[in-house]
This record gives sequence, C-alpha cells and structure tokens, in this order.
Amino acid sequence: MNSSSRLPVRTFLASVPAVIMISIACPAWAEVPSAPPTFSDPLSIDNAFFPFEPEGLKVFEGSDHGTKIGAVDYYLTETRTFQWNGAGVECRILVEEAYEDDALVERSFNYFAQADDGTVYYFGEVVDNFDENGEVLNHDGSWLVGCPSGSDPEETADAPDPAVFMPANPELGDTFKPEDLFPIVDETAEVVGVDLDVLVPAGKYDGAIKIKESTRLGPGTEFKWYAPGVGVVKVQTKGETLRLTYSTLVQPTDD
Repeated sequence: MNSSSRLPVRTFLASVPAVIMISIACPAWAEVPSAPPTFSDPLSIDNAFFPFEPEGLKVFEGSDHGTKIGAVDYYLTETRTFQWNGAGVECRILVEEAYEDDALVERSFNYFAQADDGTVYYFGEVVDNFDENGEVLNHDGSWLVGCPSGSDPEETADAPDPAVFMPANPELGDTFKPEDLFPIVDETAEVVGVDLDVLVPAGKYDGAIKIKESTRLGPGTEFKWYAPGVGVVKVQTKGETLRLTYSTLVQPTDD
C-alpha cells in the first residue's frame, strides 16, 4: 500500500526515503484487541478514516522534484477470501495505480477487512512494478496473509497475520504497524495530528488526521492526511506532494 515501506524503497508514487525506526520514547501503541480480531462482517468497512465504497474512485495529482506524478484509486466490487486463524476472511480490494509523467509505474491490489470493533486490517497486496516500456519489471513488495494462490506472483511473501491499517478510533500519539514483514515490507505509522482542516484541489476537508509513516528499510518520513468519510486526501515527503483532485466518496465542506 505504501511503497516507501518496501525493498527496494519506493514512495506511493516514486522513490522516497523513510526513518530507520521510531524511537522507544514515542507515544504508546494504538489500542488493539489483545485477542485475535473477530470478523463477523468484514466487508462492511465504514471506518471513518478508511471507508470503502464499492465502485468508488479517487484521483490524485502532484509533483516529485519537478516531475509530474499522479495516482488513481479504484474501489472494486470484487472480493477475495483469505484463510486465517482457522476461518475464511472475505476482503475488499483497492487497486492503486501510480504514474510519472502520465506513464504507469506501479499497480497494486490491496486487501482489507474490518473487524467487529471497527479496526481495518490489511491482508496484504500484490504489486506490479513497470519499466519505461510499460512492461512488468517485478513484483517487489508483494505479500499476503496465508499461502498465496497459484495466480499470485511466485515471489509473494507469506505473512502469518493481518496488520492494523487503521484503528477504529485513532487518537493523537497512536502508533501501529500496517506492514510488518521485515525485510520484505516494514512500516510504522504514528498519528501526529488530529481535527485538522485540509485544503486540496478536490476541496476543503474538516476533522482530518495526520499520520507519519517510517520504515526500517531506509531513512526519511512520509506524511498522509486522512479525512473522515474519504480516507487519504494528501501525501507529502521531502520534495514531493500529492493531492486529491477528484473523489466519488464523501464531498468536502463548502466553507
């Protein structure tokens, strides 16, 4: 999902650094169930900061050190079931496409399910990285919970458990790991801002949270702003900014 957490290091759209490790002095980890999560209705993803609307669409535009970049998110109606903890968990599929100068550089299929407490869990992703000729170069960063199927790239890593992608009620200082399969993928997320106003080309969004992402795979940090009812609306790293320009999800405020 976040390419800065993969090896080799990539950002959501292009190459980006990320911090080696969050200090032990950081705030406490986000509250998550001590027992394995229960998925009674995993397809009903209505988490305020990561909702899933089948047939939804989001479009982003920005620049990376002067290079035009963009991204498109497709919220599919199709689902996929993963075997975990002795049962099948049906997941929603979010397809993310990343562009540089209008050329497709990455496409990923991301799998999510919501637990009964409202926490959204990440069951992995299958990544296609493209070369300058539009051909698939590799599948670096691919990982899935449970045994990948025969249709998945052979290099897809097998993760034992899903990861917390978005807590049910994220609070300032919450820290969690959306990706935790070092050295294939690694990501630590910390909520560093709450109740924020964010202005992007798609409009103004109120009540957003700001999340800092880092990884042991490289130096640097990436910041993402999540707005209620729509999810990510802005992504920023040093020299790179990506902003939401169009969304079929919840509309921004007028003021």
